[in-house]
Amino acid sequence: MHNPKLTKALFTSLTLVAAATIVGCSDDPAKAEQAPFVEINKNPFPSTYKALPSVPTLITNVTLLDGIGGMHENTSILLENGKIKAIGNDLPVPADDANVIDGKGKWVTPGIIDVHSHLGVYATPDTGSHADGNEMVKPVTAAVWAEHSIWPQDPGFRRALAGGVTVMQILPGSGNLIGGRGVTVKNLPNRVVQDMKFPDAPYGLKMACGENPKRVYGKKGGPMTRMGNVAGYRQAWADAQNYQQAWDNYKKDYDAGKDAKAPKRNLNLETLAGVLEGEILVHMHCYRADDMGTMMDVMKEFDYQIASFQHAVGAYKIADKLAENNVCSAMWADWWGFKMEAYDGIRENIAMVANAKACAIVHSDSDQGIQRLNQEAAKALSDGQRAGINFTKADAWTWLSSNAAKSLGIFDKTGSLEAGKNADVVLWSTDPFSTYSQAELVFIDGGVAFDRNKPETWAISDYELGQVGEGDHK
Repeated sequence: MHNPKLTKALFTSLTLVAAATIVGCSDDPAKAEQAPFVEINKNPFPSTYKALPSVPTLITNVTLLDGIGGMHENTSILLENGKIKAIGNDLPVPADDANVIDGKGKWVTPGIIDVHSHLGVYATPDTGSHADGNEMVKPVTAAVWAEHSIWPQDPGFRRALAGGVTVMQILPGSGNLIGGRGVTVKNLPNRVVQDMKFPDAPYGLKMACGENPKRVYGKKGGPMTRMGNVAGYRQAWADAQNYQQAWDNYKKDYDAGKDAKAPKRNLNLETLAGVLEGEILVHMHCYRADDMGTMMDVMKEFDYQIASFQHAVGAYKIADKLAENNVCSAMWADWWGFKMEAYDGIRENIAMVANAKACAIVHSDSDQGIQRLNQEAAKALSDGQRAGINFTKADAWTWLSSNAAKSLGIFDKTGSLEAGKNADVVLWSTDPFSTYSQAELVFIDGGVAFDRNKPETWAISDYELGQVGEGDHK
């Protein structure tokens, strides 16, 4: 006699046996029950940069500074397919459609790289609504990214381009102990910042020591002293190490087939862990020599690398230590004295750092200074020469290009005029260390980004066009 309950029970039993058999066929029974592995996307905002159109370009009869300490007189440079093809005498014209430029009396250099800019995050017109560089709500804001504040229509980008700047690092401000990520961009303003991002350039992390975070947080519950600053950095790095270990343990457990649960994401600690893993470069606002020494001690304690000290007014006092620890100094030629920690600056700072075989860089930190960085380097060169530190012009250009590129992790791509490098090139009307020199042509990846002789081609921001008059919209 048919028994529905018995039939149902038998069917259920057989189903469970079959399921157990299937699981038993797996090489790793535990893994078959695991949830998918949680993988963090480390590049959620990829570059969408596209180079300008270009044609083969031969520039002849120029004096050329190669950006790595060499000077070549009466020579030529060939740009092709966005790269530097060759440098030398009697280079052949590459094609019928090539652009041949007689550069007699003119100079060629690598494009200038400014490692410290706030264009776009403190945009012009200079209004409160454009002040997007400092997230001063707590001492550690490593979670914020400068690129999310950048306004590509800032007219400052175009003015920097006219001064020969082809690449820049845009940083958050210096109000916090850890202010957030900076980003390296090509100086080709576009509709959105991702169209400007230098492909595959490492991110930077802006940190600040000394008076700025003391001033901001002294009345907000701290830190209010230098010792409080250092305690804040150390706690942040210790937390990052714990976070890093939690993710490492999760990966090990998952690989071992355990039912592992991923740690909760923490965007502050995620950025700091990126530094500890060597993927993000630290660029630290620091004036006094003793502060820089302390920060190199913290660097060693937590095993990360400071790529550069920014401003570094007192770098000349510890230039040997900077060289030993492979830390660059990005400096002004002659800004000093505007606050106490900047009061012992000297005009020979850059030359003295370079003379100690440390990595010296000329930077701007200014929407105006970025327009004449070649003149800032000229001042630093002449101040050093007057002190008996006899660098050449070819040496001094390294402060604007190759050293800057090295500190940003992009020297394999740009920063010098060498075959195979990106064709980021400036043709100057005369010696670029002269006050009277002008950038006549600026090439980025071989495309003409600025032509001084063709004003009709100059990019113009909407804010430079004027306002719509009453009734004009009708």
